[in-house]
Amino acid sequence: MLTVVHQESQANQYTPAAVGGSMLDELAREGARAMLAAALQAEVAAYIDAHAHEVDEDGRRLVVRNGSHEPRQVATAAGAVDVRAPRVNDKRVDEVTGARRRFASAILPAWARKSTGVAEVLPLLYLHGLSSGDFVPALEQFVGSAAGLSSSTVTRLTQQWQDEARAFAARSLAEVDYVYLWVDGIHVKVRLEQDRICLLVMIGVRADGTKELVALADGFRESAESWADLLRDCKRRGMRAPVLAVGDGALGFWAAVRDVFPDTKAQRCWFHKIANVLAALPKSAHPSAKAALAEIWNAEDKDHAERAAKAFGAEYGTKWPKAAAKITDDLEVLLRFYDYPAEHWIHLRTTNPIESTFATVRLRQRITKGPGSRAVGIAMAFKLIESAQRRWRAVNAPHKVALVRAGARFKNGVLIERADDQNGGDQLAS
Repeated sequence: MLTVVHQESQANQYTPAAVGGSMLDELAREGARAMLAAALQAEVAAYIDAHAHEVDEDGRRLVVRNGSHEPRQVATAAGAVDVRAPRVNDKRVDEVTGARRRFASAILPAWARKSTGVAEVLPLLYLHGLSSGDFVPALEQFVGSAAGLSSSTVTRLTQQWQDEARAFAARSLAEVDYVYLWVDGIHVKVRLEQDRICLLVMIGVRADGTKELVALADGFRESAESWADLLRDCKRRGMRAPVLAVGDGALGFWAAVRDVFPDTKAQRCWFHKIANVLAALPKSAHPSAKAALAEIWNAEDKDHAERAAKAFGAEYGTKWPKAAAKITDDLEVLLRFYDYPAEHWIHLRTTNPIESTFATVRLRQRITKGPGSRAVGIAMAFKLIESAQRRWRAVNAPHKVALVRAGARFKNGVLIERADDQNGGDQLAS
């Protein structure tokens, strides 16, 4: 049976917990077991059909259904679901090892006893278009939830999440201080429109070292105007200028931030830069180029990084000048992270918090239908980030974020003194 367990600690801060929780619990109660059973049956049937041609000397199939396993419980955010997985009798023998082959469920691994929350899966399902083909990727994250998904329930949920997204976008930022900022433009298909949604995403690091979503907005091809509108809105709501922003060099963001927050420094994302460099090189040169680039971004200090960059330009500049220029021309903004605490370098070199959050959606956006409208797409993305945010950890050495905001100066990651120290005698303790 399904037992509902309310998790008040994870309640959304923009909507009364009782409203959102009861709706999600209702979905889980109605559909978890049925969806899981159907998905497991379909998975086993597909496995058996795939090997139907394999028979023994007497013409009997080597892979057949063989009843069911003993029931077991899998914990979910909405409660415990009783699972009775179908059993497969696989008589095939591995020619190399001599061991019997075994069916292993991708939906429900033998070791699985716990899953992530319902609130993470439903927005993901909606971004995927709620098609039957999305059962498996959804169930890889959550065991059961969507079989009882009625149109009226979907309507209520999507409206609720749109209201939450609007409340989030209108909140005051006067009491929050974002010292670091990651920015990126994420493209998601929209089922009812020709163009894709361009989501302008900003994730920040507060002065206490914690990470959180700063803003999520509908942009137009990541244009400077779209980014400027978003930044001006954030400034109007009380946002201070971040000390450092991290993003892709192709973003219209950089022109916008120079206009709205001219004191904010720029750090180009190495994840995007490496992809850009490799795109300008033949595939045969990729392995050596990746190793050479790693010598730059992973150098022990700025001096070594600059020497590695010079070596990269000398080695690749003759044959592939465009690829080399992508590093040498942008070297200042690629190596700016060295001017901040060494513990923060791993966080400041890339836009990984954004990339990892949207990885699942990005991987499947080409083959799914997408959300039904721009407003719903934004709301679903908001809920996806909101759920992921609960697992974000603070940056390394979180106490040093406040030093960065206070104007402390760092050389090769080591604290030297405050930038505003006129006497030159006051040293900050690390």
